[in-house]
Amino acid sequence: MTPVTIYDTTLRDGTQGTGISFSTHDKIRVAEKLDDFGVHYIEGGWPGSNPKDAAFFEEASKRSWKTAKITAFGMTRRGKMKVEDDPQVKMLLDAVGKTWALHVTEVFQVTLEENLAMIADTVAYLKKHGREVLYDAEHFFDSFKEDPEYSLKTVKAAQDAGADLIVLCETNGGALPEFVEETTRKVIAHLGRPVGIHTHNDGGVGVANALAAVRAGANQVQGTINGYGERVGNCNLTTIMPALQLKMDIPLGLDLTRLRELAQFVNELANVPHDIRAPYVGLAAFTHKGGLHVHAVQKLARTYEHVDPALVGNQRIISISDMSGQSNVLVKAEGMGFKFAKGAPEVQAILSEVKRLESEGCEFEAAEASFEMLIRKQMGQHQPVFNLIEYHSTHRFHGGEHGFETCEATVKIEINGERVYTADEGDGPVNALDNALRKALLPFFPALKNMRLADYKVRIIDGGSGTAAKTRVLITSTDGNATWSTVGVSCNIIDASWRALVDGIEYFLSRKAA
Repeated sequence: MTPVTIYDTTLRDGTQGTGISFSTHDKIRVAEKLDDFGVHYIEGGWPGSNPKDAAFFEEASKRSWKTAKITAFGMTRRGKMKVEDDPQVKMLLDAVGKTWALHVTEVFQVTLEENLAMIADTVAYLKKHGREVLYDAEHFFDSFKEDPEYSLKTVKAAQDAGADLIVLCETNGGALPEFVEETTRKVIAHLGRPVGIHTHNDGGVGVANALAAVRAGANQVQGTINGYGERVGNCNLTTIMPALQLKMDIPLGLDLTRLRELAQFVNELANVPHDIRAPYVGLAAFTHKGGLHVHAVQKLARTYEHVDPALVGNQRIISISDMSGQSNVLVKAEGMGFKFAKGAPEVQAILSEVKRLESEGCEFEAAEASFEMLIRKQMGQHQPVFNLIEYHSTHRFHGGEHGFETCEATVKIEINGERVYTADEGDGPVNALDNALRKALLPFFPALKNMRLADYKVRIIDGGSGTAAKTRVLITSTDGNATWSTVGVSCNIIDASWRALVDGIEYFLSRKAA
């Protein structure tokens, strides 16, 4: 296969995606991460369009880059203007041009011949000043479908003017792989050399279209980390890079064991939640839930894993649910430090309890601490931290012109034969209850001062029951180092919260004791 380079446009095309924005400092950090990963080209933005992109290039020029070439995006010279008089052309290291006659005549409002001159003049100007020029032929596939002859004239004009690479852009994202592959072959035959490919994902086949172009002989793939981009996004580099290197045996010179780390880093800076179902890098990409699947994977991983998760920096996860079998329990329990023989009665007892509780609305897939507590209870290894006598939680709203609310909770428990009664307030009834319980326990368990609630999620399980519906509460706790999640289910949201809170505290104290 033809060697392929990776051209990342996260910092330009990616930021056109809804909700995606980077500060100049963020852009530098992303570029440094991409450079360290080994990406060949990093498009920093369009320096002529906004101050932030101009500031990025100023900062980028002060740094040394290990592997990547920093590129800029722009347009051909304006119509009826000398190229040397166009200020935005002077700011370019990279160039983009219009190929589709519709854009030329209706948007640019110039003649088709003038458009060819604009392309040639701009490329020649940049080459004359010693720049590497990648000519992005926007809307190429739409153009080729309507007027293949003129489309080929535009890319030939760029090539004859000295462009280092012609990049075919599937800008609208609506083409299908067969057409992209066939068209790319025809362009390569016409130009007598490879081209690059830039695809969008509007039809859900952005990656497939880029792979089709590579099969036809394209030697550069443009895309974005995590598939950010205008409308539904661009070709996802975190998907196509392992596909090229691991599936098509095309050496990219990239350490893919850091791929998941890269994807998460960019998501964090963009303030975007991680997509758990993202191919290769998502949390669920190598998660096995069904009992038969887990049993098979334990024997031969490739039965349900298309690549070794370690190759892309990910890991295998065995989850617990009502679809679990004994293999799920054995694997999860072993990871928690419990040893069971296959077919042991304890395993069946644990599995039966999981299925019973899940049928009532519990979900252990995201509450591993509650699953560990379940194992301890089934094995007779659980000693309650306290005995509950009663708790009470109130919410009062004080009316008037400047109304306000107060939440108070009381807890009465027994610890080592001693009765403890505490009260506290909070931002809500659950927070008040949490505060009151901690106040009661702290004199006996000082380590609890390091534990805090990190996340609290509520889900109505059977909405058809209206206000009588069961509620599932998932609580994530942390001590600053580790995090763990617990679950509680009840028709009463306060009771469901209490169960999850108690599980989280007992899990923390049992780990401390161990």
